[in-house]
Amino acid sequence: MIKPIKVIEVKSEIGAGTRGASLGVDAIKIAALDFGSNYFKKYKSVEVKTENHLLLEPVVHDYAKRIKGIYNLNERIASEIQKALTKDGAFPIVLAGDHSSAVGTVSGIKMAYPDKKVGVIWIDAHADLHSPYTTPSGNMHGMPLACLLGEDNPDRAQNKPDDETVEFWEKLKNLGNISPKIGYNDLVYIALRDFEPQEDYLIKKNKIRIFNLQEVRKKAVERIAIEALNYLDHCDYVYVSFDVDSMDSRISSGTGTPAPNGITEKEAGNLIYYIMRSKKVVCFEMVEINPTLDKENLMAENAFEILQKATNQLSHDF
Repeated sequence: MIKPIKVIEVKSEIGAGTRGASLGVDAIKIAALDFGSNYFKKYKSVEVKTENHLLLEPVVHDYAKRIKGIYNLNERIASEIQKALTKDGAFPIVLAGDHSSAVGTVSGIKMAYPDKKVGVIWIDAHADLHSPYTTPSGNMHGMPLACLLGEDNPDRAQNKPDDETVEFWEKLKNLGNISPKIGYNDLVYIALRDFEPQEDYLIKKNKIRIFNLQEVRKKAVERIAIEALNYLDHCDYVYVSFDVDSMDSRISSGTGTPAPNGITEKEAGNLIYYIMRSKKVVCFEMVEINPTLDKENLMAENAFEILQKATNQLSHDF
């Protein structure tokens, strides 16, 4: 049976340090129009209510900025994902602003399949393994994987968050009444290259599998896709998260935290193409497009082409 596709739009940027990612979804829609595509007419979509009004209010929690809003937002995302997978029998494609949305996405998958093991393919320049105890910035788009892993990283703690921050961090980790939602052996990084010592400690301690740029170039993306999926063979389902800053900074200026030595847009597209062929993949998420930092909407155009490659693979039977 071929599952219907449901696009879930999350125009939120409260987890980011740079403004503009909330405009990313509309930038992709403009790219689709420029390509003459009916993508957003063809597929049913739902827009999740954001908490972007908090950007106009003072930051209260220095080590987890706007964490109340992040919690409320991710609760809504989780509900939409759960509904898409169970009630609608659909394949959710999440188009989001900042990467903190991944907490809600994976929580929703686990809420839909509480007894199943979920694997994560994280295509990103950054590790996103900080907690309020270790963060240098307080920006929550650097924390989603730690949250999903139930990881505080006390061995490398450098901050003392206030009681309310701790309370909401615990609530966020336990979203859907499941924590942790994934284990370290359920996680694969591709194109990771920019992370702090606190994150490096967790990566080495837990022997997280990383396919870096050198390995991508040596083996080519089809092989990387196969090896990543094989590594997660013990998982029942796989969630794919694509942060556009996984691509090289020369082509990814339209994102808040670009990093050099990334994959090309062609490599990204082909990588997604091969990963999405797996019948275990149940959700795809694309994040961190920021048209305010871009020229001529180039990042969104690249992203839309990758989105099309991902979607085209979903026409096979599940």
